[in-house]
Amino acid sequence: MAFEDLKENSENIQEHVTKYIENNLEYYKLRSFKMAMKSTTAFLKFSLILLGIAMVLFFCSFALAFAIGNYFESYPLGFLIVGGIYLFFTILLFFIKYNIVEGPLLEKFSEIFFND
Repeated sequence: MAFEDLKENSENIQEHVTKYIENNLEYYKLRSFKMAMKSTTAFLKFSLILLGIAMVLFFCSFALAFAIGNYFESYPLGFLIVGGIYLFFTILLFFIKYNIVEGPLLEKFSEIFFND
């Protein structure tokens, strides 16, 4: 009689372990899906904002280049000056990139992956 009870308990333990493993797999699938969706939506939002800013910057650059060119009576000179301004900001961004780009991005994506 005790042997049958032990056998029954071992079968119950096996069922519970199997259900536990299945539930854990489902949990980690859902968690990885949630993290993937959060990072994808964050990337999509960032890309759309960046696209909007790029469009504004593009048209403002043309307006500035034509305005400078009109002032100096040479449109190529206006475009060259605007290009020089962009070159200056690119070099400046290269030297301070961690504080502006890498740090905040790393912080944001760490928050998405590790705080949930």
